[in-house]
Amino acid sequence: MDQHDFLAARFEEHRPHLRSVAYRLLGSLSEADDAVQETWLRLSRSDTDEVANLGGFLTTVVGRVALNMLRSRNQRREEPLDVRVPDPIVTRLDGGDPEHEALLADSVGLALLVVLETLTPAERLAFVLHDLFAMPFDEIAAVVGRTEPATRQLASRARRRVQGAAPTPDRDRARQREVIDAFLAASRGGDIDGLLAILDPDVVVRSDGGALRPSSVLRGSEAVARGAVVFAQIAELTRPALVNGAVGAVAMSEGRPLSVAAFTVVGGKVARLDILSDPERLARIDLSVLDEP
Repeated sequence: MDQHDFLAARFEEHRPHLRSVAYRLLGSLSEADDAVQETWLRLSRSDTDEVANLGGFLTTVVGRVALNMLRSRNQRREEPLDVRVPDPIVTRLDGGDPEHEALLADSVGLALLVVLETLTPAERLAFVLHDLFAMPFDEIAAVVGRTEPATRQLASRARRRVQGAAPTPDRDRARQREVIDAFLAASRGGDIDGLLAILDPDVVVRSDGGALRPSSVLRGSEAVARGAVVFAQIAELTRPALVNGAVGAVAMSEGRPLSVAAFTVVGGKVARLDILSDPERLARIDLSVLDEP
């Protein structure tokens, strides 16, 4: 095995971790793959003889690549941030997809990724690398080009935003399933009282339709319950699935996805509902796993 093949083999060992980091930094599966590929190109052009910790080196590189992508995205972004729903990771209720399981090894719900979309690129990178991947602040500081104290402040600001906006979900999937089934049943039947019984009073529903469909934000149980007619149309077509590691729902029609819904259940009630209905982005999400035996 020559040096290039040896380096490629070592890179492949780290690919699942790098993709996991890039996904949390970018909230996009396709952009995460692009960032990982760029990381490989940079590695293949680098002198790694003096690199003692290849995993740490690669994490730093993918962080820099993702930071540049975030800054570029923010400069050209036109859609409102409050209706940006990141790419969901969809698996069967029983799991069973090794690639997706690796990506979600340190599972982070879609609701948290939605909040991360509201951070500055530097805040997002500092929070993700430190709080989710335990990278030391001195190494993160080198990536963002700040002092270590300033980098700690970036992560602290991001942490306060996350704690204030991303509720801690119930972990019991069986209980999640009960609540979501009740939500869908009440939606199908237009049962306003049934919906109010399982909606958190401060529930927030975000629907990201992209450029081709309307996007919206509903806040409060009364407003969400009044939208039951809209939910009823979709609820008839849904099937349960895991969305970023929690019980959610996928709406399909004639084999095509109409929406992917990520529920955040807190205290036995629906506290957040993040829905991706953008047909362009849905077409890029692999849902074939739902049809496997």
